[in-house]
Amino acid sequence: MIEIQGLKKDYTLGKTIVHAIRGIDLTVSEGEFISVVGPSGSGKTTLLNIIGCVDFATEGLVKIGGKEIATLYDKQITDIRLHKIGFIFQTFNLIPVLDVRENVEFPLLLMKERSKNEIKKRAEELIDEVGLREFIKHRPAELSGGQRQRVAIARALVTNPDIVLADEPTANLDSVTGASILQLMRKMNETEKTTFVFSTHDANVLQYAQRIVKIKDGILINGN
Repeated sequence: MIEIQGLKKDYTLGKTIVHAIRGIDLTVSEGEFISVVGPSGSGKTTLLNIIGCVDFATEGLVKIGGKEIATLYDKQITDIRLHKIGFIFQTFNLIPVLDVRENVEFPLLLMKERSKNEIKKRAEELIDEVGLREFIKHRPAELSGGQRQRVAIARALVTNPDIVLADEPTANLDSVTGASILQLMRKMNETEKTTFVFSTHDANVLQYAQRIVKIKDGILINGN
């Protein structure tokens, strides 16, 4: 499902070049449930962003679902992001003018593959699953950080993506809510063979992982 070889990512900050990722090889099979762990600044978020086609490699091979990202046109990359990948960002990235249901529905509307009733039903199923039914008409500014995180999780799962990338998915959740979200994801992983890749500091998330990949200073120190 994910194949990475010799991945490097550099950022230029003024006259300084920051080597965020220094040469990573990583293979993730369909249906895996893995956690990427490491200290702040180790390259976890950069790695997820590159897998999610939000950012792109300076050097190296990145394949998603057998397709080499560097060879694709913008439209093909957009299609992969929309149809194959669900991304849970640390910063939520919700649309401020839309309410909870509208935010969760948004990816399905972009796909243009379901009727309005089907979209509404699917969105409400996920909103129920993350425990936000009573907040369905609220906008992001009216929600707590934990509630916004749950909206972001529902939005990432609503399209039944092949891959879910989650950057610290439980960071804003209490332990009970975090556990229920992880159980929902594990169920989706088991029943639909959805591939999950997390970055996390949360020991509770690690309990659910089938494999733990450790990263430090932009290099994997175990797992491939």
